[in-house]
Amino acid sequence: MLHRIQAIAAHLRPAPTARAAMSSQVHNDNIACCTVPAVQSDYTPKGTIRPYAGFKSAYITGPATSETARSYACTTSSGQGRFKPQTQQGADRLADALKARVVMPDFFEPNKPWDAAEFPPKTHAQRAKLQAFFGGIASPQKNVEKLLHVGRALRGEGVQRVGVYGLCWGGKVSILAGGVADTPFNAVGVLHPAMLKAEDTIPLDLPLAIYITKDEPLEEYQNIVKIMKNKDVADKVDNELYEDMFHGFAGARANLEDPLNKMRFEEVYDRLAKYFHNVLQN
Repeated sequence: MLHRIQAIAAHLRPAPTARAAMSSQVHNDNIACCTVPAVQSDYTPKGTIRPYAGFKSAYITGPATSETARSYACTTSSGQGRFKPQTQQGADRLADALKARVVMPDFFEPNKPWDAAEFPPKTHAQRAKLQAFFGGIASPQKNVEKLLHVGRALRGEGVQRVGVYGLCWGGKVSILAGGVADTPFNAVGVLHPAMLKAEDTIPLDLPLAIYITKDEPLEEYQNIVKIMKNKDVADKVDNELYEDMFHGFAGARANLEDPLNKMRFEEVYDRLAKYFHNVLQN
């Protein structure tokens, strides 16, 4: 009888309006990602911003041609801005170490990135707007095809081996793109990825490098490592928990005036370069 009464009550309860549903839906559950602002940097990028693969703006660094016939595509680091100096510095460091090209498109064009004046969001309305941003323009699922298009463009140029890496929001997009059946990518790397879910790696049969901080969900990370270590690419999986670092330490939130942050920043990009070199050389 109690179950019947509950069922009737549920049936009579008014359905939530579309506005209410949107305001309560959480797309990005990484608290640090949604609350910690970017850090200013005076770094001068080595690359240039120019059109590529249908994008009006893409940051491209490294040699136009490579003797190793390898190139690397990079997703944007977060919704806070298009090309942050720290993210460009990481791309430059990777390109120098690998003597390969790195391509970082503006995934949000023709739309604007999140307004820095409203970050971090302070009101309920701003927080709801930010979540709607991650469910709309910055939806990882909606940006997978854009990333795949970049990989296919590199392949079309004759590049034999293409790796993809992403920071924060871009880590989610990179994992999803790597798990597509006809993916043009040969390896995936993610640094302090947001919206981390172990289930996303189930269809991923490529080598994976995953580097997280104290701000990412430890259980999801451990489950991802467990999943990947049970695949044919187990010996090509690289992972590390940077317990003394925070979400964004290798991207827009990096404070490279801080000695520890600078050391970890250089360390993680050098490690990522070594990983790509090892898994893409054959």
